[in-house]
Amino acid sequence: MEHSSFPSAFSTLFGELPKETWCCSDLYKWEGFWYTSSHLPAAMAARLNFQANDSDVFLTSSMKTGTTWLKAIIPTIMNPIGRMDDDNNDPLLKRHPNELMPSLEVQLFKENPNPDLSYMSSPRLFRTHIPYPMLPESVKNSACKIVYITRDPKDTFVSLWHFLNSLVTTHGIDPWPMNEAFDSFCRGFMSLDHSMTMF
Repeated sequence: MEHSSFPSAFSTLFGELPKETWCCSDLYKWEGFWYTSSHLPAAMAARLNFQANDSDVFLTSSMKTGTTWLKAIIPTIMNPIGRMDDDNNDPLLKRHPNELMPSLEVQLFKENPNPDLSYMSSPRLFRTHIPYPMLPESVKNSACKIVYITRDPKDTFVSLWHFLNSLVTTHGIDPWPMNEAFDSFCRGFMSLDHSMTMF
């Protein structure tokens, strides 16, 4: 993502943050958490501009902890059409779970720092890997619901390692060695890690 599409304040801060290499990309440390270059401006914009409604539902998690399962289950529970006997009305047959529960940092705020979300009907369903302390204040100060999923860290690490290597090898990059990935994970050096921030 081009940083020029965001206000200059984001671009200036982006260049001043601590930076480290993780797997095959750079991570930037903002307010105590590490972000990829594609997630950081969107996380900043969401924190600044997102306005929560009391009826909103958020699915929050670290990467590779079961988000995909829940982003399919939650809309089905929340949507009465999904509870009908007619499978033709099942929202999961017509739309991908990513459409039913869009991501703050990957879909909604990635291209536009202040998107118009008025098209979304209530209750609005969102998902995010943004750590709880970095969520927009309107989320923390509203009556919206937050569903948090976690997973055994050993399982999370193995799943994340396989996932990242599947991405990099399709681009002709050597796999991330297990020992380097494990060391990075154990030091808490991971994009959008927040496994202990909800407690």
